Amino acid sequence: MALIATNLHKEFATRAAPLVVLEEVSLELHPGEMLAVMGPSGSGKSTLLHILGALEPPTRGKVRLQGEDPWALPVPALAAFRNQRIGFVFQDHHLLPQCNVLENVLIPTLVQRPVGPPRETRARELLELVGLGGRLEHRPAELSGGERQRAAVARALINQPLLLLADEPTGNLDRKAAQLIGELLCDLCRQEQAILIAVTHSLDLARQFPRRMELTDGRLQPIS
Repeated sequence: MALIATNLHKEFATRAAPLVVLEEVSLELHPGEMLAVMGPSGSGKSTLLHILGALEPPTRGKVRLQGEDPWALPVPALAAFRNQRIGFVFQDHHLLPQCNVLENVLIPTLVQRPVGPPRETRARELLELVGLGGRLEHRPAELSGGERQRAAVARALINQPLLLLADEPTGNLDRKAAQLIGELLCDLCRQEQAILIAVTHSLDLARQFPRRMELTDGRLQPIS
């Protein structure tokens, strides 16, 4: 049930020499464990998240989630793997403006059939947990920034993913809202027994995680 990344290497072609972004990155996390990854802009934090989230393949190296290599799957199976096992929270909430909060949270379930009461019940329960039980019919424009991000967290968890990936999840929030989102992510991942990895510039957010690492010069190192 672990996430295991082994010797991840990622480079991009340029007119000169290849640009190496990740070099021999390895990590292992188990359900309920949480990791914050820090590093300067351009250090490869988002690239690492994209590889772990099966959005972009590594140049070399392996990723296994629940013992399965997503890059060994055919394209339709890879899409299903991402939908069912991985949740994403981004700096921008990416809520659909024409849909209400409940509908936005249910969007990841639409590729599964049938869509029915059990999934709607889970969506309502998650929204209650994130403090939006009274906002189900509201559209994103009627919510604060912190409320929109809380809805995005609920949406990321709707399919009960094993892996939750957060890319600067508090970057657009004020300090109070950022603190609440950090606490919410950690609390829900403990409850759901999900693996949580967040990349961030925020030392305040990183301090809420029991494990912290820094990505510099393409290499991942523990922060003491």
